[in-house]
Amino acid sequence: MTADKTQIADELKRWSLQQLGLPPEEPATLSVVSGDASFRCYYRLSLPGDMHFIAVHAPPEKEDNPAFIAVQQRMMAANLRVPGMLGWDLERGFLLQEDFGDQLLLPCLNSIDAADRYYREAFTCLLNMQSMPLADGDLPDYDRARLLEEMALFPHWFVEQLLGHSLSDAEWQMLARLFDRLAARAEAQPQGFVHRDFHSRNIMLLNDGELGLIDFQDAVRGPLTYDVMSLLRDCYVHWPPASVKTWLLAYRQQLVAAGIAVPDEDAFLWDADWMGLQRHIKVLGIFARLKLRDGKSAYLDDLPLVMAYTLSVAEQYEDCCEFVVWFSDTLLPLARQQSWFREVSL
Repeated sequence: MTADKTQIADELKRWSLQQLGLPPEEPATLSVVSGDASFRCYYRLSLPGDMHFIAVHAPPEKEDNPAFIAVQQRMMAANLRVPGMLGWDLERGFLLQEDFGDQLLLPCLNSIDAADRYYREAFTCLLNMQSMPLADGDLPDYDRARLLEEMALFPHWFVEQLLGHSLSDAEWQMLARLFDRLAARAEAQPQGFVHRDFHSRNIMLLNDGELGLIDFQDAVRGPLTYDVMSLLRDCYVHWPPASVKTWLLAYRQQLVAAGIAVPDEDAFLWDADWMGLQRHIKVLGIFARLKLRDGKSAYLDDLPLVMAYTLSVAEQYEDCCEFVVWFSDTLLPLARQQSWFREVSL
């Protein structure tokens, strides 16, 4: 740790003990758990008697901590398993919360049967989220402007900065046409609560066997299919397209049974495909930015799967044909020259 990080960690430890009503000399250890794709840093506070808590430093100039707390309280009220909040200091960006342990869902998805079991449990979480009543202004809208802003990360960070390809005016126009269509399709879907990062690294398997949800601070009001596509076309694990379709339609049936308005099966699958495509285009830009701006190179290993998702979905739709040709003929040859690239078959 740098001197600054060590000082912050020491302050966080003292503050956390204070929140628990314990003196600063209480025997306790503070160990780094992880950092994620944000500026937050997570520590495990361990106390005698096998007691553990998660202490978080989320710099207030970088992270929207009031939004995190508000969403946590909303999700807890909806009977979703999210870490309980034990205290916060918004000025310093300190949070103290329940420790969900270390068991991510990702390594548990070791077979199609395991995936089927856990995904169907995750659908229950999604239904609870989708059933939450939302008044105007409760959450930011995942609107056209935000969708387009996200997709703009792709040409800048992935195409130009990571792959080194300067886009022509014609290429910019082609991307603008595609992005407009994707944003319009997303906005036309039924709207509701969107976790916005609902995947196997943000779902925990708890000691009681239930699923716990983390990293929900960016929740918005947006397209119905966003979270289910984050789960089923996860950037860190993939499944046969036929299985994904089966799960999608099973989830749709649960939405119908819960009285949530959804389009017919064909329209729902189209919505889901295009929502996943929007997300993966965005993610290509985000992962490139994490490497180039933030020095987090581990995400490069996940780019090939995201590229494969992007191309395989776009190939199924005539409206994406010019993008498919350009992606295949221009981007793939450049990507194959990169040390992180590998071929992925879906």
